[in-house]
Amino acid sequence: MNNSDDDTRQTPTTQQKFKINLPIHPLWLVGFRPFFGLACISGLSLPVLWVLFFSGVIAAPVSSFSMVQWHAHEMFFGFGWAVLGGFLLTSTKNWVKIRGYHGYPLMLLVAAWLVERFGMWFEGVWPPLLFRISNNLFLGTIVVMLLRTLIRNRKDDTYRNDNYFFLLILPVFLVAKNLMLSQDYFYIGVSMAVGLFRMAFLVMLERTLAQFMKSVFNVSILSNPVLNKTIKILGLLLVFESLMPPQLSGWIALLLAFLLFGRLVFWKPQIAMQRLDIGIMYLGCLAIIVQLLIEFLRHVVHPEWALSVSVHVFTFGVIGLIVPGMLIRISKGHTGRKVVFDAADKFVLWIMILAFVFRVIAPQVFPSSYVSWIYLAASCWFVCFTILAWRYIPFLMQPRVDGKEH
Repeated sequence: MNNSDDDTRQTPTTQQKFKINLPIHPLWLVGFRPFFGLACISGLSLPVLWVLFFSGVIAAPVSSFSMVQWHAHEMFFGFGWAVLGGFLLTSTKNWVKIRGYHGYPLMLLVAAWLVERFGMWFEGVWPPLLFRISNNLFLGTIVVMLLRTLIRNRKDDTYRNDNYFFLLILPVFLVAKNLMLSQDYFYIGVSMAVGLFRMAFLVMLERTLAQFMKSVFNVSILSNPVLNKTIKILGLLLVFESLMPPQLSGWIALLLAFLLFGRLVFWKPQIAMQRLDIGIMYLGCLAIIVQLLIEFLRHVVHPEWALSVSVHVFTFGVIGLIVPGMLIRISKGHTGRKVVFDAADKFVLWIMILAFVFRVIAPQVFPSSYVSWIYLAASCWFVCFTILAWRYIPFLMQPRVDGKEH
């Protein structure tokens, strides 16, 4: 009888077995892990798909949207929000000093992101209501999660006097997304998306470059609270530039470009450019300035200029240059590895500089070879993010090498 009781006590129930054996995979420990993986996959595939559609090699998605609408939406809200989502899920938890979303909430977000990609591909055969739900589920959910983190833990927020910019811009991403999918308001949506991502990069660069310059070169760079806040207020205004009188938005863009350039001079670029991993972020800052100058010229001097050049200066010069270095730095540092850019890491940064040359500069010099330049630029993205996926997705799938949980 006693032996039987002992056996009963030592045999776990089915529910206990399930609970004990349920794996907590490293991929779901923190937000950057799944979303940086998705960023690598979408970064290598989406530009190539666009080129194949553009050249007629393969059929376009089964959709009522134009190819340009599909391309713009997927690059901003597929690739772009995989990067931004992974970054913000990770950084917000650090700003407010909490555990952060992990496990099933991250699985839900990834599933919603994937459903959105399928929805954009098959929109033409999906019921309209189903498409709208699928298209807003990911962004709506992650925005609510991020706002909840910042608002609920505001008293512990390291940047509580500054993060209200995120509280303001995050919901507006939903507006820009839906405008972009409207035939009548597409260009307003694109302009808003550029303005919103520009705001995110302005905040991120302001916070990180001061840390990087101090830790790498042991130098301090200009950090004037009044100047920094003025820059962000002007950036916030330009989110709505397409709704302003063109002259007004053009002059605001010029003022912001002037302030950014003045600050960049005092950020010691001559020192930063000694290291490619730091210098490329300065090139991203310079691209923001150039894009704002183009907006001034487009609105005030040459109203007939198309939006395309301005958008691609931003997507290739800011997102394209800064994001690979961000993925490398966070994927190494937040998995317990030493943040050192080796030869392969530097190679992908040079590849993306070349992509900028192919997509933005070369077509202005040799416009007759426009299609070839697009092919070459997309090939650069494919090579860059294929290398990043091959090298860093295994890091994202493994536990931290320093023994910490997350």
